Amino acid sequence: MSKLMLAVCVTVTLLIGCSTVGREIEVVDTACNWIRPIFVSRQDVLTDGTARQILAHNEAGSKRCGWERSVQK
Repeated sequence: MSKLMLAVCVTVTLLIGCSTVGREIEVVDTACNWIRPIFVSRQDVLTDGTARQILAHNEAGSKRCGWERSVQK
């Protein structure tokens, strides 16, 4: 009886996996809703690595989310 139950469970699992074939999956990027640019103060002391990471973050946000470059005082 347990072999039959195992066979049924495997068959059902495989059939469920096939039911999504042919459907389009839509990916919605919502990062622009909650990610913001990083601003650095004149008092901040950054390593070169941290400065590169902040620059990469801000450039990616500018490209993907349309962030404007501005100087914050």
